[in-house]
Amino acid sequence: MSRNVLVTGAARGIGRAVATAFAEAGDRVAVHYGSRRAEAEATLAGLPGEGHLLVGADLRDPDAAAALVGQAVEGLGGVDVLVNNAAVNLPHPIADTSYEDWQAAWRETVDVNVFGAADVSYLAARHMIDRGTRGHIVNVGSRGAFKGEPDHPAYGASKAALHSLGQSLAVALAPHGITVASVAPGFVETERVSERLTDEVRAQSPFGRVAAPEEIASAVRYLASPEAAWSSGAVLDLNGASHLR
Repeated sequence: MSRNVLVTGAARGIGRAVATAFAEAGDRVAVHYGSRRAEAEATLAGLPGEGHLLVGADLRDPDAAAALVGQAVEGLGGVDVLVNNAAVNLPHPIADTSYEDWQAAWRETVDVNVFGAADVSYLAARHMIDRGTRGHIVNVGSRGAFKGEPDHPAYGASKAALHSLGQSLAVALAPHGITVASVAPGFVETERVSERLTDEVRAQSPFGRVAAPEEIASAVRYLASPEAAWSSGAVLDLNGASHLR
């Protein structure tokens, strides 16, 4: 059965791969973007199937988040699956960053990665509850929530918060038939981190490589499937044994 899927941050990288994976399975996808409209349009154009939708919103703005979910619901006819993938990752090493820049990096990161995800999750979950249908929320977190992000501390902290949000919502939404789970990828072969993917980074995994976006997308789609219902509340490590806990 075809489902309606909202993927935030779907212009490129992991988000594009996630949108593609759902579309290949016959689902209809709302492709969200923050500022990269041209890349989001390319993602939309490359999706197989019909009925997909392009939706733009600055997730730092609660009203924009509400409009985003409203547009997805109207354009798709409902939302059955939400994938919280949108994120910012600004470098701000403490020894080399001014106090003003430190504050700005934290505010922008938390506004998008935590508050934005929380707002969209609230709105999508309330829609699912009101419809009385089962639904799924999957958060794209990070290995950095556990391993640490010395040059991007707000990013690591925001992803830890996202994992915790997912676990809290998993308990709260289970009585409504809604599952919530998270993935915690390590480095992934995407445009955003291409300059950081040195031989040393690739060697962090005993496989000697980083993940392909499609590998993350496959796990996300599984966690959003009825077969994965008993994994609700889980945080799935996807780091090629580069960090074990």
